[in-house]
Amino acid sequence: MANRHAGEVSVTLDGAPRRLRLTLGALAELEEALGAEGLVDFAARIERGGLTTRDVIAVLQAGLRGAGDAAGAEALPATQVAGGALGAAAAAVALLEAAFAGDAPEAGA
Repeated sequence: MANRHAGEVSVTLDGAPRRLRLTLGALAELEEALGAEGLVDFAARIERGGLTTRDVIAVLQAGLRGAGDAAGAEALPATQVAGGALGAAAAAVALLEAAFAGDAPEAGA
């Protein structure tokens, strides 16, 4: 379902597979929601072990919106995530890794 080459990740919400993707707009939303000074600031916070439940929810909501599922993003706080809190955190980390993995494209490509 998810296209890893496009930075997508799958997560199971309420028993149904859903696609997550962090577009530039979703990343900007994420920065604002978490009060991060930028992506480097947010990444440094995660490396220090500072990934909170609020961060996980914000990452997954941004991923759902980035994949075109605004309704799913709004419903997320009341949704059952496969694997519980650890499954949600793993999906958030996988999504962030997918968004920043691979070679950077050439400008204008």
